[in-house]
Amino acid sequence: MTTPADVAATQRLLGEGGYVADRQLATTIHLALKMGRPIMLEGEPGTGKTEIAKVLAAQLPRRLVRLQCYDGMDLASAAYEWNHARQLMAIRLAEASGEAGDKGSLERGIYDRRFLQARPLLQALEGEPAVLLIDELDRADEPFEAFLLEILADFQVTIPELGTVKAATPPVVVITSNRTREVHDAIRRRCLYHWVDYPNAARERAILKIRAPQVSDRLSAQVVAFVQAVRGADTFKPPGVAETIDWAQALSALDAKELEPALVDETLGALLKYQDDIAKIRGAEAARLVTEAKQAAA
Repeated sequence: MTTPADVAATQRLLGEGGYVADRQLATTIHLALKMGRPIMLEGEPGTGKTEIAKVLAAQLPRRLVRLQCYDGMDLASAAYEWNHARQLMAIRLAEASGEAGDKGSLERGIYDRRFLQARPLLQALEGEPAVLLIDELDRADEPFEAFLLEILADFQVTIPELGTVKAATPPVVVITSNRTREVHDAIRRRCLYHWVDYPNAARERAILKIRAPQVSDRLSAQVVAFVQAVRGADTFKPPGVAETIDWAQALSALDAKELEPALVDETLGALLKYQDDIAKIRGAEAARLVTEAKQAAA
């Protein structure tokens, strides 16, 4: 992998992959690539954290290995697992053929690499250089974080029966968190940190221009102004960038030239994902926001 020469080059690299990054984010990513450090990205859902790893994998280019975290995840599903069925078959074949030998040699034989099933963490250390995305770490149980410390510090996994597997080329590690719980300090200390916030209006318009080029500049400006106002309202789940793109594309599919209160009411389900939020915005509030959005866009 050739590391971008400077922060501006990193920002261009992301832009060429369709990700509009501000200077602060580009600086964090550039330093992580240059220093060989994991990146920890926190922020509200829908702010584009996962997309950063996807763009890096496409642009560097590297394999993307994704570990989607969930409650109850363990080492067997995240790093590696012995294939017990194949091990048992090997034992029975050895016994049937009279080649079992002593117990020690048999045990060494069944703990061979060919019986090991690699999961995402181990997959990222072996083979071609990778981008390892550990997505939504806050969804995993706190004890699981201890499994990650060796990988984040030394880019290796120790398998008691087999030994240590160390990456020939360390993966680019991107950890995301929606902050539904606090991630332990031991993880944070090993990473470069960045809070990914909702984009400002100018950057969100630039994102729409790339991700929804069929949307007119006029409609795009009004959509962004409306969404920015909704994020400032008291909603249960403010719309993310992905919802902005979905809504703009939905309006474009309906041949909308600009926002109208009735059209907004009919399409809010593409922008807001909870009925309480839709009920709060629909009607008079939507009409007011449309008027303000048109003024702001103008």
